[in-house]
Amino acid sequence: MAKEDDNQKVFEESTGEDARLENLGYEQELKRTFGLLGMIGFSFSVVTSSVNQSITNVLNDDLANVEQMDGSERCIHRRRHIRRPPGDGVQFHWRQLLTLAVAIPMAEMCSMYPVAGGQYSWVAALAPPSIARGLSYISGWFMLIGILAMGATNNSIAANFVLGMANLVFPDYTIERWHTVLVAYLVAFMSAGINIWGPHLLHRIARFILIWNVVSFLITTIVLLATNDNKQPASFVFSEFQNFSGWGSSMAAIVGILQACFGMCCYDAPSHMTEEMKSASKEAPKAIILSVVLGAVTGFAFLLTLCFCIGDIANTANTSTGVPVIQIIYDSTGSKVGTCFLASMIAIIVIVAGNNILAEGSRSVYAFARDHGLPFSHVFSKVDSKRHVPVNAVILTLVVQLALDAIDFGTTTGFQTVIAISTEGFYLSYATALGSRLLGYFTGHKKEMKGPFALPQSMSIGLNILGLLFLLFAAITFNFPTNYPVTHESMNYTSAAIGVIALISTVTWMTTGRKHFTGPQAMSVLNAHESDERVGDDMVKKG
Repeated sequence: MAKEDDNQKVFEESTGEDARLENLGYEQELKRTFGLLGMIGFSFSVVTSSVNQSITNVLNDDLANVEQMDGSERCIHRRRHIRRPPGDGVQFHWRQLLTLAVAIPMAEMCSMYPVAGGQYSWVAALAPPSIARGLSYISGWFMLIGILAMGATNNSIAANFVLGMANLVFPDYTIERWHTVLVAYLVAFMSAGINIWGPHLLHRIARFILIWNVVSFLITTIVLLATNDNKQPASFVFSEFQNFSGWGSSMAAIVGILQACFGMCCYDAPSHMTEEMKSASKEAPKAIILSVVLGAVTGFAFLLTLCFCIGDIANTANTSTGVPVIQIIYDSTGSKVGTCFLASMIAIIVIVAGNNILAEGSRSVYAFARDHGLPFSHVFSKVDSKRHVPVNAVILTLVVQLALDAIDFGTTTGFQTVIAISTEGFYLSYATALGSRLLGYFTGHKKEMKGPFALPQSMSIGLNILGLLFLLFAAITFNFPTNYPVTHESMNYTSAAIGVIALISTVTWMTTGRKHFTGPQAMSVLNAHESDERVGDDMVKKG
């Protein structure tokens, strides 16, 4: 009897979400299978993977200029890059708190507008009508580039872990860039296969990876702390600051934000999966916030553990495995088997995150094409009626990921730019959403958020302002080179890449988007509905 009641409740929730989606102008085409725990696991794995790359960035910054220095300078340069973690350990914690100032307003928007389009849909609903459509279109392009580039980056992270373990076990094996690309391709094809032929497994995998994620964190942290006999002093972790970047101290501290910021994106994942959640307007906001909280707690604790357990600075920076985390684990345990076991636990999380990012990316492509935001939108907006999966969108997501990973065949600098634009794309799309909320509020277009998850208005606006300031600061910082003087090898080409994306979005807007892009089709209907509600309320008051 209880089981029947639960089934009836789930049916009613799904039906209610279908009706809400219909009110927003869309037909329910995807199958609702995700619950709260599954979506937390889905999002948490993606956040964990990005946090892991952030920690790797902090521990092993770009060493491109090292080969140009003599022996003594080389040692200092390596120490500068690898000893930035002590300052970053505390900064990481504060940046995660600022991330909540972004995630909470986004959760509020997701609750009111639970559609797969995410950020660009919220922009269309919240921005003043005169600029809503164009701003929504630009936001959609930055969102897509961020998600697709993040998928390529994640595949490369997984490849680094796999090949790093191979190098540890077989020291004579030398890792080549093309090896990394091919293993990244394998991860991408595995993810696409699951998304196309096993979509019914996604929510089960998500629940599994939530448990695996937490258990892996506990085991890895405890083993490292228990086996490492040469821990760094607390002063190394919390107070030492060394600057050999060539910049002044203030500028060096600002540039240091670059590494940890990579780990503070992707928490919008639940918003793009809302059309596959049973109670999206209530549960998706919780998943967004909880994934950030879990990522902050586990990421901060793991970063501190690595900082305490790091061994020789130069050896860690120049490990033949290519993954400083693997070297730290090996230096702590002294066991190749133990190291591979712990590193494999992390690698599994990253591989599953690749599957989830591809799912998230394909749903974003599907949503944007559904609103006629892409060339050949009628192709990429199709959903397989049997599997309830946007197969063409999955294939397009896969192809773009493969193309971005292929850049590593030719140039490391080019692929570092892919990593940078993944974060920049996310941050700019987040900033556009928060900015639209503020514009809607101050122009009177959209004063209140009325979803199941809604904050008091003063708190909502305050968090939006704080989050927007943080995002704009971070987005600008991403364009700074990490070393001075700047050479063609140390130059940060993020601004150029973002300029190309902005150019593409502008050209496509002028040629096709302006004519065909509808934006979320029901926003005008929704606004009219809200106007009718207000008229009805006024009549009741008069009566």
